[in-house]
Amino acid sequence: AAVCSMTASKRIYLDNAATSWPKPETVYEAVGCYLREVGAPAGRSAYREATGVQRAIDDARLAIARLIGADDPRRIVFTSSGTDALNLAIHGLVRPGDHVVTSVCEHNSVLRPLRHLEETRDVRVTRVGCDSQGVIDPEEVHAALRPDTRLVVLTHASNVTGAIEPIAEVGQMVRKHEALFLVDAAQTLGHVPLGVEELGADLIAAPGHKGLLGPLGTGLLYVGRGVETLLESLRQGGTGTRSEDDQQPDTLPEKYEVGNHNVPGIVGLAAGVAYLEQRGLEQVRNHSQELTEQLLAGFSEIQGLQVYGPTDISQRVGVVSIGLEGYDPQEVAATLDAAYRVQVRAGYHCAALMHRALGTAQSGGTVRFSPGPFTTAADIDVAIAAVGEIASTSLTI
Repeated sequence: AAVCSMTASKRIYLDNAATSWPKPETVYEAVGCYLREVGAPAGRSAYREATGVQRAIDDARLAIARLIGADDPRRIVFTSSGTDALNLAIHGLVRPGDHVVTSVCEHNSVLRPLRHLEETRDVRVTRVGCDSQGVIDPEEVHAALRPDTRLVVLTHASNVTGAIEPIAEVGQMVRKHEALFLVDAAQTLGHVPLGVEELGADLIAAPGHKGLLGPLGTGLLYVGRGVETLLESLRQGGTGTRSEDDQQPDTLPEKYEVGNHNVPGIVGLAAGVAYLEQRGLEQVRNHSQELTEQLLAGFSEIQGLQVYGPTDISQRVGVVSIGLEGYDPQEVAATLDAAYRVQVRAGYHCAALMHRALGTAQSGGTVRFSPGPFTTAADIDVAIAAVGEIASTSLTI
């Protein structure tokens, strides 16, 4: 109740790159129904509600597998977040003395685990650069590969510039090498159509609460065929299977899913995926492109404003970061919320190396606008007008 009382007026929410809001009505209904009417755990009991919950989780796994073109739903491992999924993949695969290739475009959910491994497990990391639009060169990744490269981990799209990276080209190169390829799909899964085979990925990590429109506290890791023999489990505990044995099961997904499932989150996630299937990912993508194009066009008319990222709308997701002359990014974001109820994110977006590459680190990062499936063209008009008014104020001071 205390949280809900915060919102007293209509707001324009443009922070979908952090978490999507609002959710489809069916997501709220699924979570509420489970909590009020079911309440049973999954995989622990044989009564009707418990077996029904297990079926619901199996159906959620199947829906996500279908979404990414995975041929075995058991290879979808549920996690508590995209960050949790990336940590499972990185810490579960990389051994002392290994070499890892990544890029300056990554989120801290990749950068920090790798830095930790460098400092504690004698792991070597090569971080390839990007161009002025935040796009990496696949040839640089190829050149960075070494005989001892265990893992290549790259974001599919930048959470700062919105740039869609050439992941498929990298995937083709990595497949010819002994390394494994981990894709961070935090800004693409649910936003753009993607497939396991198309990307050439051995592992795909993603949150459930962004493009998939599920609740916070949900995430997933796709584990490619054979990868489970190399990927260690980071946690051990009850799975509802082989309970008489004190060794962790080596079957999927039980090897990596321990303790009670986040059933409210997973049924809500399933409802979000069902909404995407019904609406169609192509329609969601088209809507996002239209709003992004509207933002870019409107911002291009504002004096003293710089937009970061690709100019080609087909090469970016719905993330638009700007710098406004005369203003700290935090000032812009605070003014947008206080005066216009337009809600965006400002700062480094947990991607400091990207800001260093773009030259925005010294100015405090950028102001990021990220529309979602329920954002309207009228919302974007208000946001553009608000930024224009702020910019005109700074120029007249």
